[in-house]
Amino acid sequence: MEFTKLANALKALGDPTRLKIIALLNMRDWCVCEFVPIFGISQPSISKHMSRLKSENLVTEQRKGQWVVYSLNRKQFEEIGYSLRHLPDFSADIKKLEEQGLLVTCE
Repeated sequence: MEFTKLANALKALGDPTRLKIIALLNMRDWCVCEFVPIFGISQPSISKHMSRLKSENLVTEQRKGQWVVYSLNRKQFEEIGYSLRHLPDFSADIKKLEEQGLLVTCE
């Protein structure tokens, strides 16, 4: 996963409400209306959170009549986990700073 994309996904997960939504979606699929009593916030507010999660491809949606049912995009979470386990190596950047005398160490 591209570094900026990973950072954006982690930012989306950094909100406590969205993280709780992800935990609930890990249990089963949910409709937005089911989240309203759980969170005690309006349906438009829940929908805004879902939109943010959807924009980062963390959830998928499926229409069932008038309802929209959300699911966890497990493949995306596997990719995030893989990316976190294989973060880029920035040692060349550090070495370059060191060679230029720009590497600061706090001692």
